[in-house]
Amino acid sequence: MPKRIHVSVVFNEPTIATKSGRKFISETGKIEAVATRSQVLASTAPETVDLSEIGVLEEREHVCEALRKNGYRTSLFNMNGDIKRLISFIEEKDPDLIFNLCESVGDESIHEMHVAGIYELMGVPYTGAGAFALGTCQNKVRTKQILSYYRIRTPRFQVFYSPSEVHEESFELRFPVIVKPAQEDASVGIENSSVVDSLTGLKKRVRFIYQNFDQPALVEEFINGREINVALIGNKRPIVLPISEIDFSGLPADYPKIVTYNAKWMQGTEEYKGTVGVCPANLPMEVEKEAREIALKAFEIMGCRDYARVDMRLDKNNHLYVIEVNPNPDISDDAGFARSARAYGFSFEEIVNKIVEYALERSP
Repeated sequence: MPKRIHVSVVFNEPTIATKSGRKFISETGKIEAVATRSQVLASTAPETVDLSEIGVLEEREHVCEALRKNGYRTSLFNMNGDIKRLISFIEEKDPDLIFNLCESVGDESIHEMHVAGIYELMGVPYTGAGAFALGTCQNKVRTKQILSYYRIRTPRFQVFYSPSEVHEESFELRFPVIVKPAQEDASVGIENSSVVDSLTGLKKRVRFIYQNFDQPALVEEFINGREINVALIGNKRPIVLPISEIDFSGLPADYPKIVTYNAKWMQGTEEYKGTVGVCPANLPMEVEKEAREIALKAFEIMGCRDYARVDMRLDKNNHLYVIEVNPNPDISDDAGFARSARAYGFSFEEIVNKIVEYALERSP
C-alpha cells in the first residue's frame, strides 16, 4: 500500500492585547490555543483582539478537514511564535508538504517571509508564495515601484517617515488622499478617517500611523470609484477566477467608499454591513478583459505562486489601478477568494486540493 502524503498545516496563534502587552491567546489563562473564532470573541473584549489574525482559527480546521477528505495524512502545528519549536517539529514529523497559514510571528507581520525562509532552508515544500515574494508584497511601497516599472497603473503616492515631513512645499499629490501603514495587510490601520482632503488632516493621519504602527505612512491619491478583487489559482497557466466587486452602496453617504478594518472584520458595524461582496462583478467587457490581463501580469512579476488576489480600483473613466497584490490570501468560506472560486465552480475542498497539488509539483 503506497504511503499517504503527509501535509502539515502550520499557523501562528493570534495575540490579544493585555495590560502587560500582547500575549498569545493561550497565555491569557482563559482561552485555549485550540479555541474557535467565536470562543475567542466570547471570552475577551473585541478591542483587544486583532480580528485579522483570528480568522486563521477557523481556516486551519477547514483546511485540515478538506485535506483529510482528499486522502492526505494531516497534522496541525501551532508555531506560537517559537521558531525553534517549528524547526524541531519539521525535523521530528518530516512532513511531505507544509500548508502555510502563518501570516505573522508574535503579532509582527514582517516575519511572515522569515517563516517561509525556514521552510526553504530546511528543504520542505510549502504552499503559496516564496519568502521573497511574501516580503516584497508586504512592502506596499516596493510593490508600487515594481508595478510602475512594468507600466501597471497604480495610484500616485508619497511616503512619509514622520509627521514632521508633511508640509505644503514637499507635498506632490492631489487631494483627496488615503493614508495607510506601509507594511500591513488585511486593512489593518485603515479607517474612515484614512481618506483626507487637507494638509491638516494629512498630518494628523500620518501621526496616527507613526504612533500606532511605528512604520512609514503610505499616502496615495484616492481613486474614488469601484473596487474589484481578481483571484487567481495555478502556476504555469494560472486560472483567473470570476472577478468579485465590493458593493459600497450600503454605506452611509458621508462614509468614504473603502474597505476599512471594520468593513473587513467587525461584524455589525456600518462599514461591515455596507460593504458586500458581489461575484461575478458586472463590468464592461473591455474592463473585465483588461483586469484579467493586469492580474496575470502582476501575479507573475511579483512572484506569486499557487494562489493570489489582486485588488484594483476603477475610476470614473474606467481606468484600472492596482492597489494591492495579495499572495496567500484568506481562503475562508466568507472571504473574497472563496467567493470567486465558488462562482467558478470550485468547492472549498477542491481549492485546497489544487493548492496542494500545485505545491507538490515543486517537490523534488
